[in-house]
Amino acid sequence: MPVTDDLALLIDAAREAGRLATPFWKSNPEVWDKGNGAGPVTEADLAVDRYLRDRFAAERPTYGWLSEETTDTDARLTKERVVIVDPIDGTRSFIQGDTNWAHSLAIVELGEPIAAVVYLPLRDRLFAATKGGGATLNGEPIHVGQCGTLDGARVLMKKGILAAEHWQGLPPLFDHKFRPSLAYRLALVAQGRYDAMLTLRPTWEWDVAAGVLIMEEAGGVVTDRTGARPLFNQPHPAIDGLVAGSAALSNAILERLTQRSS
Repeated sequence: MPVTDDLALLIDAAREAGRLATPFWKSNPEVWDKGNGAGPVTEADLAVDRYLRDRFAAERPTYGWLSEETTDTDARLTKERVVIVDPIDGTRSFIQGDTNWAHSLAIVELGEPIAAVVYLPLRDRLFAATKGGGATLNGEPIHVGQCGTLDGARVLMKKGILAAEHWQGLPPLFDHKFRPSLAYRLALVAQGRYDAMLTLRPTWEWDVAAGVLIMEEAGGVVTDRTGARPLFNQPHPAIDGLVAGSAALSNAILERLTQRSS
């Protein structure tokens, strides 16, 4: 299947997911706690997950499937291509009535994302990329910024990352902001609106698979917190944190981070 066809399917599916999820927003959707620190899930998450799962099963029956809201099995590990989705990335934001939530959809081939979409329906922002084909926002090319210095860099992250334990020497003087959706954070850095994003916690593949490709195709560098390039469709689908930005800034961050567990 040509990757351009896969991207077209991702775009159409993401837009339809937005049409499905939006009526639940600010309409008191039913909410459950998934337990074990996994956070909340709403009836909107589940409705979008069912729609996407059914659509890809029908239109890409040979592809594997990995979603935050579907019980995982090892069947995907035998597939060359796998669909990896977060039906709503930023569920807490969705519940609170904020607009910074997204649908995050990617297709991975042999461990690497080859087509990706991050779509924010309430902001009408559709970030997309194919491997080797560049990255776009609403059809227009986007590129990462070229900031290479730590102090003053605009970084999307949680404030707790600036704790001294995470850094060799004094913590950098970042101009730090926060967005609840990891996919959106990656997309904003790809767009050049921020210089980097950083998380030190184990990160689920469905949160970042799409954003990683968008970042890389916009000219950025993405690694885990040890400096290794993330691979996807792993038996345990989690990554050891994430560092994303220009090559110079990503390297500068990695050089200053301690390597103890967060």
